Amino acid sequence: MLQSFNFKASRILNIHQTHKLRLSIVTTMCLAISLFLQTLALDARSAPESFADLVEKVGSSVVNITTTTKVESPVVPRGVVPEGSPFEELFRDFQNPNSPRQRPRNANALGSGFVISSDGFIVTNHHVINGADQITIEFNDGSFREAVVVGSDENIDIALLKVKSETKLDFVKFGNSDVSRVGDWVMAMGNPLGQGFSVSVGIISARNRELAGNYDDYIQTDAAINRGNSGGPLFNMTGEVVGVNTAILSPNGGSIGIGFSMASNVVEPIVEQLKEFGEVRRGWLGVSIGDLNQDMADALGMDEPSGSIILEVYDGPSKDAGLLASDVIVMFDDKKVGNSGELVRIVGDTTVGRNVDVVVLRQGERITVSVRLGQRPTNKELNARVTQPEPAKPNETAIDGVGLSELTDSLREEFSIDPEISGLIILSVDESSAAYENGLRVGDIITDVAQKPVNTVKEVEELVSGAKNEGRQSILLLVRREGQPRFIVLKFN
Repeated sequence: MLQSFNFKASRILNIHQTHKLRLSIVTTMCLAISLFLQTLALDARSAPESFADLVEKVGSSVVNITTTTKVESPVVPRGVVPEGSPFEELFRDFQNPNSPRQRPRNANALGSGFVISSDGFIVTNHHVINGADQITIEFNDGSFREAVVVGSDENIDIALLKVKSETKLDFVKFGNSDVSRVGDWVMAMGNPLGQGFSVSVGIISARNRELAGNYDDYIQTDAAINRGNSGGPLFNMTGEVVGVNTAILSPNGGSIGIGFSMASNVVEPIVEQLKEFGEVRRGWLGVSIGDLNQDMADALGMDEPSGSIILEVYDGPSKDAGLLASDVIVMFDDKKVGNSGELVRIVGDTTVGRNVDVVVLRQGERITVSVRLGQRPTNKELNARVTQPEPAKPNETAIDGVGLSELTDSLREEFSIDPEISGLIILSVDESSAAYENGLRVGDIITDVAQKPVNTVKEVEELVSGAKNEGRQSILLLVRREGQPRFIVLKFN
């Protein structure tokens, strides 16, 4: 009996040791795999002893770009120089259309680019080729080819060119810029200051920079970027393009270590659209939007100023779907909206014609609205949508130091107020009141109070009174000033 027990105990011990050994082997393998993956990541991000191998790998895909534009010479008006003046003969040459000085001249500009396919598609900046009559591409081997513009997008300053080639061209691929980190090594290539093929290296200094555009997502780098580098690639250490060199920040026009490259994850889908359609087709909601601040969030009963508030709804997708001014967009197509910039980029990346769910906060409730996205109009078309209403006068009623007047037909006619504009006109503001301190001014047109459209003084009185009875310290107003909508938080006295 004792021997049998010892045998079982020994067997149990052996089984335990076997499991322990297997567990140790699995743990060791997992650790080895983890170390291997970390090594790959470090190899991809760390700087090599020399960048020469990387330059040889991708250098032949980088090109220099020369553009030629015909410029008409200025015409000097007659009679500028009196007869008998010593300058009369000189100015006679300028006024003679057959004079060499009056003939159109060619203006040249330089830039960079990179080949993205073996059949000759090339990416550069929009500003490099904008208005050019002729575009010449110089390759790394010294050969030249003429290029044509397939399409361009001034919003992110990207253009797609095409050259004809009897042989397959060396090309590079876009990488995933979202995995690039501040501190990673990068390499810029291009034609700085017209000096020809040149390489500079540095690190990513910052991410997600915005300069001036709605769709900006720039990588900031200290790799030397100068005039002529525009349109050239910014490589990671595996030879993938993570950015397109676009701009520098400099007091003297030269590199001071603050350069900006448009992130590849913004550029690549735009390039694909240019290749397919010859233009960019961005999704469009048809609204004017703004960011929330803490005062606005408090007035709306929100915990934090997150989302994008609608200032104005144009004829189009949002109006058809039932979105309203003062709605706060918090979700778009299952993506959380942090601010207006995020919303613009998300909408712009969404396919035109898709039906998407938009979640808004309206009068304290979350409402889901289905919107069929339209195509974003041009900047010129968008600017034409702005209306210019005029302020009105007489028949005012004071509310918290603000003199209001309802819009009547006679007031609209007298002060040329657009018939599509509804609301109340501010005729006076007590300069000692909270309303004046919060930014309300004579001539403002109040169209919405607490996310509700208003047309009468009584409606405003009831909404203000209701907010006070609920213990609120402020209320949100949507007003028009010189035709432009804006939100103002009215803090109560």
